[in-house]
Amino acid sequence: MAGKSSRYYMDLDNTYGAHNYHPIPVVVSRAKGVWVWDPEGRKYLDCLSAYSAVNQGHRHPAVIKALKDQAGKVTLTSRAFHNDMMGLFLKKLTSIARMDVALPMNTGAEAVETAIKIARKWGYVRKGVPSNKARIICCKENFHGRTTTIVGFSTDPPAREGFGPFSPGFKVIPYNSIAALENAITPETVGFLVEPIQGEAGVKVPDPGYLRAAKAVCRKNHVLLMLDEIQTGFCRTGTMFAWMREDAKPDILMVGKALGGGVMPVSAALASADIMSVIGPGEHGSTFGGNPLASAVAIAALDVLIKEKLDASAEKLGMRFRNALNAIGSKKVKEIRGVGLLNAIELKKSAGTAREFAERLKELGVLAKDTHGQTIRFAPPLVIREREIDWLVERIARVLE
Repeated sequence: MAGKSSRYYMDLDNTYGAHNYHPIPVVVSRAKGVWVWDPEGRKYLDCLSAYSAVNQGHRHPAVIKALKDQAGKVTLTSRAFHNDMMGLFLKKLTSIARMDVALPMNTGAEAVETAIKIARKWGYVRKGVPSNKARIICCKENFHGRTTTIVGFSTDPPAREGFGPFSPGFKVIPYNSIAALENAITPETVGFLVEPIQGEAGVKVPDPGYLRAAKAVCRKNHVLLMLDEIQTGFCRTGTMFAWMREDAKPDILMVGKALGGGVMPVSAALASADIMSVIGPGEHGSTFGGNPLASAVAIAALDVLIKEKLDASAEKLGMRFRNALNAIGSKKVKEIRGVGLLNAIELKKSAGTAREFAERLKELGVLAKDTHGQTIRFAPPLVIREREIDWLVERIARVLE
């Protein structure tokens, strides 16, 4: 549809699409690296990365090449048969994650649902929890997906209200509280499901040592530590996975988003061979999970992270970004927080809403997204460079002034 305006495409979305999102009023029609363009040719710096799904940058040449090469061979077989790409993908993924085995799926929510099923089955088969009594502990302000099971233990009213009745078996506790975790555990507890950093909640960063302490509590009580690294994984926080910052290796690890290189949905739940062995044929699966096209893309996506040392880059540039933001010294800012290139500015209520802030940034060529009223997140592709970080900070300063 050459020559059509941004308004034309936004009107189509609003007319024919469900209104389940409230996007910033911009249309992206082309992208490369950290930059995107609208139909009118206006250029923007992408500071959301599709919620960290584009860590490698838009249309990374190696990822696109893998996509095209595999598309010329075979794209889908289903798990009724083997294919020649899935095993290669899972070998690389488990090696990088330091886990034994992986169960491939497509979306992040599917990875979380998979982890829930694994933990419950493990509780019955290995821990001896009575049938249908397994309990999983979660945290307030969590975000693990949009399925009916997952929103049942959400504390975000728009995500939860009107979608019940909900699945039983979940206990919600405050985030970043080891005492609350200890007090919530019972003989029927099979897992503690937690994000290393709560991204959707506004980049809530726990105290140093929180994950390590949580792991110790879980070990003591024969409970599985289940880490949702769908947003924090794959170099976003300055290490390949956030748990590596304090050596808090989980029992079950959920990954997604950047695993697909910004090209297609790829996710997985990973665990030890013993834990994963409780799932047998016919007990879980996915038509598209582990498909050869996704596997080829994921291999390339992982190779880019490693070869370009995007973990070290995220650590270095994240520090540069936060230091520069703090140097602005704006009285409108309540707090600046983050790890690596997952960061947020929380505004004082007197400064206005984060949505207003995001829309003003858009006018200056920066695409970022508000969350929870007063917070705006900044998570650019990890291929961003120092001069682009500085360019971004200049525009944030103009809006804050």
